[in-house]
Amino acid sequence: MAAPDELFCWEGDWGLPSVSTDCLVVLAYAQFAGAPLKVRKICNPWRSPSGSLPAFRTSQKETLSRTSDIIIHLRKQKFNADYDLSAKEGADSLAFISLMEEKLRPALIYAFWIEPKNYVDVTRRWFAEHMPFPLNFFLPGRMQSQQLEKLRLLQGDERLEAGEELEKELFRDATECMNLLSQRLGSHKFFFGDSPSSLDAYVFGHVAPILRCKLPNGKLQAHLKSLDNLSNFCSNILLLYFPRDGRDGCSQKPAPPAGGRRLRQRPQQAAEAAAVRSGGSGRHAGLRAPHRHRVRPARPAGGAGGAARPGGHPVPRGGGGRLRTGPSRDSHRQNLSFYSTDAWRRRSLSGGHPRMVCFGEELLSPLS
Repeated sequence: MAAPDELFCWEGDWGLPSVSTDCLVVLAYAQFAGAPLKVRKICNPWRSPSGSLPAFRTSQKETLSRTSDIIIHLRKQKFNADYDLSAKEGADSLAFISLMEEKLRPALIYAFWIEPKNYVDVTRRWFAEHMPFPLNFFLPGRMQSQQLEKLRLLQGDERLEAGEELEKELFRDATECMNLLSQRLGSHKFFFGDSPSSLDAYVFGHVAPILRCKLPNGKLQAHLKSLDNLSNFCSNILLLYFPRDGRDGCSQKPAPPAGGRRLRQRPQQAAEAAAVRSGGSGRHAGLRAPHRHRVRPARPAGGAGGAARPGGHPVPRGGGGRLRTGPSRDSHRQNLSFYSTDAWRRRSLSGGHPRMVCFGEELLSPLS
């Protein structure tokens, strides 16, 4: 028996099966057509057969990376979600897909990858937290550069830069596109009756991230939520075809505190820990907290001058006859808080820390 086709795609979040528009399109189409795929959700694109996501590996070990090529391959395997469409409906489907690629996709790229606050607070943060080290240092920035080049290609302007005028133009085209999609959907469950098609997969892949992800600049989301039928369309697809992901809703992970995460102690555990530290009453009376980073003093070499270490250096008296070696906990906390900020980056630029080179990229080493 031949091995099943494999789909490599980005992991999901925000109540979605994937955070990528192209991955959502392929996942939705495979569900609509009933294609038996082996889905591998990863956060390292270098682990995919093509080095990018989505990536599709057929049973003949052929690799596909474009969304349209993956859908064409599934149709050749008799998994066709457009089988029942008429010629006119097929033409309308192609027209609306082209409209989304021209009007909605540029605004989607701008909202997630180009708009400064959205990119820093949401997009870059998500990929940096989910990618493995050291890819999280440089790969989100490289992906942003690729998305900017794609936006310039779609707009036909090599010198295109982010700005208020560009944002207004892209968001205006996107709102017009969503209005047309809402009018075409009407009160129907899907765009062409009671069965989903490839157009439904493309609309879901483009609209669902806007609906579910909470962006600081949420102009597109505000307009989409005003279109009730289009919002309900996305929610119904999640409940029908992706129930595990749809249950998560639009929850988003809160930001960790600046000082790092601390485990909370139960009251009983806190009292026992305090008793150990103070040697108080109770079943922990007389116990002492373990000493870390301590060594026993060397045996005295004789004489009244005091103990001597193997190297011949005298051991200072007092302090319980023990030596404390290594950094204290406070110094560890200070170091961690220092590297959790951007201070070490500014200091490294002035020559305070060495650099390291990894995968052709110059990185700053926080471990030096």
